[in-house]
Amino acid sequence: MSVSSSTNDGVAPGGAAAPPGLAARLWRRDLPHYPETGRRYLYLGIVVLTTIVLYYLLYIQYAVATSIMEHYRMTFGYFIMLSVIGNAIGAFASLFAGLADRWGRANLVVYGLLIAGVIVLVLPHSPNKGVYLVLFAVLSLIEGIVLVATPALIRDFSPQLGRATAMGYWTMGPVIGSLVVTTVTSHTLDSSSWQDELTYSGIAALAVFVIALLGLRELSPALRDQVMVTMRDRVLIEARARGIDPEAQLKGSWRQMMRLDVVGSALAISLYLLLYYAAVGNFVVYFSATFGYSEQRTNALGNWYWAANAIALVVAGLISDRLKVRKPLMLVGGIGSVVCTAVFASWATEPKTGYYDFAWLFVGIGIFGGLAYAPWMAGFTETVEKHNPAATATGLAVWGWILRIVVACSALFVPIVVNSVTPIVEHGAEVKAASAQAQQALAITTAHPQIFAELGKYPPGQAPLELQARAAKEVGVPGLQAVAKAQPQLKILKEHGTEVQKAAKDGPGQWQTWWYVALGGQVVFIPFIFIMSGRWSPRKAREDAEAHQKAIEQEMAALS
Repeated sequence: MSVSSSTNDGVAPGGAAAPPGLAARLWRRDLPHYPETGRRYLYLGIVVLTTIVLYYLLYIQYAVATSIMEHYRMTFGYFIMLSVIGNAIGAFASLFAGLADRWGRANLVVYGLLIAGVIVLVLPHSPNKGVYLVLFAVLSLIEGIVLVATPALIRDFSPQLGRATAMGYWTMGPVIGSLVVTTVTSHTLDSSSWQDELTYSGIAALAVFVIALLGLRELSPALRDQVMVTMRDRVLIEARARGIDPEAQLKGSWRQMMRLDVVGSALAISLYLLLYYAAVGNFVVYFSATFGYSEQRTNALGNWYWAANAIALVVAGLISDRLKVRKPLMLVGGIGSVVCTAVFASWATEPKTGYYDFAWLFVGIGIFGGLAYAPWMAGFTETVEKHNPAATATGLAVWGWILRIVVACSALFVPIVVNSVTPIVEHGAEVKAASAQAQQALAITTAHPQIFAELGKYPPGQAPLELQARAAKEVGVPGLQAVAKAQPQLKILKEHGTEVQKAAKDGPGQWQTWWYVALGGQVVFIPFIFIMSGRWSPRKAREDAEAHQKAIEQEMAALS
């Protein structure tokens, strides 16, 4: 039974339904009737807004990654473990959220957002990196739950012939969340700390929580457990609902989702999104290490990707619903992504590649990504409905689990494939600073390698007098004083200079290898398009819609 049953839970003395109390209204969110268009759009809008702010909370960490690592003296490997552990926890939280088919979706979203907002407000005050890790893991737990509950709500409030558009708006959640992150940071990081950036996102989350708390509702189980093709099905859906047992509909739901078209499609889209998650988690590190970009400049570059992707998601959804097909758009988007990502990978080793070269390439990747992903989300929910419409959240839980496992594995393997990242992230800045500060001393030691090699065998000032006299004669007292003053910087260069130099040389090639891994994930996505539910031909799809409408009219005539 859903935890959010009918809001009319009391009866007035005269037999009329008693208005529910405030506490009941804030917990019991079921709608006994399918909402009118205006209210339906309101609920869809709240879900999308909630998704945007949740991903803003999650992704802000990666936009200020180098600052967080420096503050807590984290190694790059430790920061990567934040992502690995977070995504692993989020994966199993997604499975837990599959219970939304029984418990309802809305409360998971509303109160999950409250918890997430509070956590992010507390995160900047973590006393050490261990506490930070624990809090981030809890944040990932909430994200894993909402990842399933929000698209389930989108599916509930969008008939099939309008679902790609609705899913296009939902998939804008992580994309607009990323765009908010890069827009805010690119405009404020010059005057705000990383702690401020996290605080801004936490305040935004609490503001949206108030909106969701007061405004978000969901369909009753009997209504949401049916397939709705168009809004004209509404009367019949409500009539059927009176004879539906929600618990009976859910028997064997997990087993029903263990099908190739569900599991295979979920794995395929997860691999397709490897580049997307690399953009979220690694672009700041990649462009810093390979092209010397600051956090602010990289986030400004990311704006091109996220803005193009956000627009493409909505446009692709509108086109898909207009044509009544999903697969052709997924195929065009998949092939276009492969081409653009191949070009990006080929540029990964070219230092001469300019900022705007990347910017326009990211526009292309964003457009094709949107063209593939929004129709895929609609097609996936329709594939799940083909097996059991009552198990929508269960099917989305399978997708959420697989997605988070793939992301966790990718985060784990990035520092293995790109092992040059660790020395650059951990010591690159100090080596660069030491090189600049010790420039004169380096020139002197390079000009007199033998004498300084002999002096290096002794502690400072304790070399034999004869050696000190020879050094003063060959190098000169001012030169020796300059070298002595630069000893801290020269020590840094001696300990880390060689490995940082080697990492800078090897890094572009290693990153290129990872971009080719992401490219492979996009190639794998394409054949799985063919096993999903839905037509290839718009004409056949229109004929299906007409046949469905005739069947609805006949069933309504029989009921009346």
